[in-house]
Amino acid sequence: MPEQRSYTYEVMFLLSQAVAADFGGAIAHINELLGRAHAEVIAMQKWDERRLAYEIQKQRRGIYILAYIKAPNDRMAGFERDCNLSEKIMRTLITRADHLTIEEMASFDQRNELETEARLRAEQKRDAEPTTVTIAAAEEPAESDEGDDDND
Repeated sequence: MPEQRSYTYEVMFLLSQAVAADFGGAIAHINELLGRAHAEVIAMQKWDERRLAYEIQKQRRGIYILAYIKAPNDRMAGFERDCNLSEKIMRTLITRADHLTIEEMASFDQRNELETEARLRAEQKRDAEPTTVTIAAAEEPAESDEGDDDND
């Protein structure tokens, strides 16, 4: 049986803004895919959020997530297939990261900031939902009052 080798990889994920609305779920999905590939996450960060050069899946903006991982080379084909089949990931770019040391990769780690951003986005989404319910509930009595005035 051939010896199993592990290499370091740089992985760029492109997420749509619709998927990023549930940012915590998107990051959890990426971690699940990495877990299935038996990859060890060295660092992960939000790289950028920007307008795309061309429309992809009717999306004009996207969020880039950059990850540095260490994974067995025989698992990478399956990982790439899983990323391509994923409904949440628009594009993935995987390259070997032999040009960086583990320490250099670890210096890019911003997983705490990703968790904070996911929590803030979830709070904003939660805070925005009751506002629409409150407005709809407030409009109903006003309409019935107007109807009563017309009958007088």
